[in-house]
Amino acid sequence: MNPSTTLARAVVDGLIAGGVGHVVLAPGSRSAPLAYELQAADRAGRLTLHVRVDERAAGFLALGLAKVSGRAAAIVTTSGTAVANLHPAVLEAHHGLVPMVVISTDRPRELRGIGANQTTTQPGMFGEAVRFEAELSAEHGQPMTVLEQALAAAAGEVPGPVHLNVAFREPLVPDLADEPRCTWPEARARTTARSADCADPLILPERTLVILGDLPGAGQARELARTFGDGGWPVIAEPFGEQPLGPTVIPRGPLLLGTSWYARHRPDRIVAAGRVTLSRSVRAALTADQTRVTYLACGPRWIGPSYPVGETLQVSGGVRVDGASSAAWLSSWRNASSAVGQAISPALVWGSGPALASQVAGAVPDGSTIVIGSSNSVRDLELAVDWSGRESVRVVANRGLAGIDGLVSTAVGVGLASGAPTYALVGDLTFLHDINALLIGPGEPRPDLTIVVANDDGGGIFSTLEPGEPERAADFERIFGTATGARIGDLARAYGIRYSRAGSPAELASLVAEPPRGISIIEVPIDRSGHRALRARLREAAEAATAGR
Repeated sequence: MNPSTTLARAVVDGLIAGGVGHVVLAPGSRSAPLAYELQAADRAGRLTLHVRVDERAAGFLALGLAKVSGRAAAIVTTSGTAVANLHPAVLEAHHGLVPMVVISTDRPRELRGIGANQTTTQPGMFGEAVRFEAELSAEHGQPMTVLEQALAAAAGEVPGPVHLNVAFREPLVPDLADEPRCTWPEARARTTARSADCADPLILPERTLVILGDLPGAGQARELARTFGDGGWPVIAEPFGEQPLGPTVIPRGPLLLGTSWYARHRPDRIVAAGRVTLSRSVRAALTADQTRVTYLACGPRWIGPSYPVGETLQVSGGVRVDGASSAAWLSSWRNASSAVGQAISPALVWGSGPALASQVAGAVPDGSTIVIGSSNSVRDLELAVDWSGRESVRVVANRGLAGIDGLVSTAVGVGLASGAPTYALVGDLTFLHDINALLIGPGEPRPDLTIVVANDDGGGIFSTLEPGEPERAADFERIFGTATGARIGDLARAYGIRYSRAGSPAELASLVAEPPRGISIIEVPIDRSGHRALRARLREAAEAATAGR
């Protein structure tokens, strides 16, 4: 049994032993170990599990269960903004003297404070509103003792909420055979050869690859792409900032880095900047050999890489580069990317997320801003879209914690502030999670915003991750798929928002090409069952297209 499963089982056993009969689960990736154990306990009749897709609603459901029963109920969330969404319910439980156990899940300690994806400071988040607070991890020797203390505090002389922050290491899913695993890997220390300002030019070898993630400053991605492009080095960029970034930006980078072609064209140096969070293949390239990685820390708000690197350089006023790439090195990347693009094109059929992202990006007017949702939407955009030939299109995303919270509200603010035609491309859960962003009073300013909802009726991102493996299908639908059956057209009418349902690529292109006037919603049905197989076909096509090159 792997350590995360062992710890999750101890937590669930401790809750049951302490008299907790109801647990509310808001699904997520980091909370997966607890999700599996809670579902097993529910099936065995040891507790009653309630699953909700909105953490705010889940928190108040737990509060209501405890309020009417007088016994503590528990709420389990994933990491990041999910935990913060419980604060209103925690405050109500604090002032209303309602016993409630908040269980947030987290990264290990060494991944905090370094920019790791969906990671913030969760201990202490609820301040003085909680009666007791503690952290649990596999290194903690007495989880049952801590759980006893927490439950006693929740039901004490002054009842109220308590907070347990549980740190899980990967793997986050149970072993299929439930066999004992080896001990956890040792935490890797980050090695920094030098940390200095880029006053001196950065000298790069011919075979250099540049990887750009989300950057804190406006225009930084374009500036860096131009700087390295002048030297002829290939650039792989996550789809944030103004597009196109430049002629040396290589489309479909995550697919290319996942091929054996990349193994034969491994760079002598990788220069990285920004938070790189979307693709495992890009992350694998950055962590394969830390001695080859130079990280550019851009701006005073930037805190550095979340993976080991050879050196970190502070960039305050731009970066100067010496050296040059060869035409052959850049051409090899361009040709391989072009071959991948041709190979995956037949797979980008109507009804798939990558096809939808490509169609939306291709149809928006020049000068538009696209606010892109987390989970599948942003990854579909990264996989499928070639920005060549587009002018002045800007992509905006909430990548600080990369949660689905508040994406529609963010798009409303972007539209009001920019004055540009604004589009949001989001999944159905992201849309539903922030549906009240559409509740705007009649006298309030309204943006020109078109919201494209890729409706696959549930948590499609999880079908592409470990919980979506076919062998785990029996557990998937309720605790990860989380279909809602919500009728988006009816919701749009309830909020007085214009609504359309696109039934073909031509219909979608026509609706998107029309500049937004006020707020409107375009719903596009997506088949969630095909996500995992499509990703596999794209990877296979990329491998076949680059074989022998």
